[in-house]
Amino acid sequence: METGKPSASAVPATPSLGRLAAGGALVTMGGQLAKIAVQFGGIVLLARLLTPRDYGLVAMVVAIIGVGEVLRDFGLSSAAIQARHLSRGQRDNLFWINSGIGLALAATVFLSAGAIADFYREPLLGPVAQAISATLLLNGLTTQFRAHLNREMRFGPLALADVAGQLVGLGAAVAAALAGWGYWALVVQALVQASTLLALMALASRWWPRLPQRDVEMRGLLRFGGNLVASQLLVYFSNNLGQILVGNRLGAVPLGHYNRAFALLMMPLTQLNAPATTVALPVLSRLQGDPARYSAFLLRGQATLMHFVIAILAFACAQAGPLIHLVLGERWAMTVPIFRILVVGGLFQAAGYAAYWVFLSKGLTGPQLRYSIVSRTLVIACIAIGSQWGVLGVAGGYACGMAVSWPLVLWWLGRASDAPTRGMLTGGLRALAGYGLCGLISHAASLPFADAWMPWRLLAGSVAFAAAFALLCLAWPAFRRDVAGILHTRTLLRNA
Repeated sequence: METGKPSASAVPATPSLGRLAAGGALVTMGGQLAKIAVQFGGIVLLARLLTPRDYGLVAMVVAIIGVGEVLRDFGLSSAAIQARHLSRGQRDNLFWINSGIGLALAATVFLSAGAIADFYREPLLGPVAQAISATLLLNGLTTQFRAHLNREMRFGPLALADVAGQLVGLGAAVAAALAGWGYWALVVQALVQASTLLALMALASRWWPRLPQRDVEMRGLLRFGGNLVASQLLVYFSNNLGQILVGNRLGAVPLGHYNRAFALLMMPLTQLNAPATTVALPVLSRLQGDPARYSAFLLRGQATLMHFVIAILAFACAQAGPLIHLVLGERWAMTVPIFRILVVGGLFQAAGYAAYWVFLSKGLTGPQLRYSIVSRTLVIACIAIGSQWGVLGVAGGYACGMAVSWPLVLWWLGRASDAPTRGMLTGGLRALAGYGLCGLISHAASLPFADAWMPWRLLAGSVAFAAAFALLCLAWPAFRRDVAGILHTRTLLRNA
């Protein structure tokens, strides 16, 4: 596999790539918005049918065996997408490697279920861990079907499968919760969703793997994946250490509140970053030989993602009280302060996503691994220190670690590549400052309505946020240019 910088002549300059990217961006974002709607609807429905303890019990298991999800992929989906040339034999072998890893991990978790229950001192977790272990095999089988659709830029079938999987899984979970299955409803959701995704993506890919072949060159793909999975493990562990510590030290109920707060944070982060990466990675990988177009696409992509995500998070932080009351219900009030603290970290996490695109598109998995070791060790240390002050301390440690990681990744990227890190920094700071100010104004405007009906309080905050955004565009030329550029992103994609 070629991961170095290709010559300019190797990069196709035809408009077909831009048209694919432009159309793919619309389809993918549309599908992702549908996924967000389904996911949000699921949070609303299940929060009223299940208790914080139900969520906490399943979160205890998922936080640990989720490591298996990272290992199951082994970075090979990204390796398949990033490779300039991928033979049929390589694709077949990747399928069997991911499937074999998934099977091995499923068996390991199944046999370790008792140890997981002992770690949390909760005997109910043994059967839960054994049941959820099957998702590792199902997702292992799905990995290369998803990568194939992504590499071929077939974003429509990819989005349709994702949305359908979410819907079918949610329907099964709601039915199980109404039947009184409690936390098992969440287990059913995970199993049904994974099975549905496998079936739909296998059908949509129109490709079925042949038996593995020994004479196929796999070293470059495995090296790329090995470097990537090591950094992904660090990212996963730093994101989920808080849940493990809360579950082990404080029990299922506090973990249920932390888990829902973290899920609400990650919904816009992952559901908007995932489609952006789906579109950006194959395009940036093909623009490596044209630094000017590469930088223009990267900066516009970063601005588009950051403005959407940070606007959502800033508003959610400002209106966390009424939002969580309306979304989850009255018994989830303890989630509000946890969510507000976590959002601070989420803002800086969103600012760093574009750096991830550079690492992958340029094949810089070695520098990325070294950066991840340093940054994620720092995040883990912050969380461990914060855990001395309970669940709020864990959230605070996560936020501090993320805040430090963003300038660190830009400095690291500047040393390892020719990426426009100065533009990435200034553009990110504008988005953080602008929407942070809008959030403060929104929160202040809703304070006089503190004792009013929750929707009135939310309406006042929404109007204030929109007004502050409009005034900011009028008074700050650089911010206005960023917003105008986002509105013309389709034109940039067509010229990519």
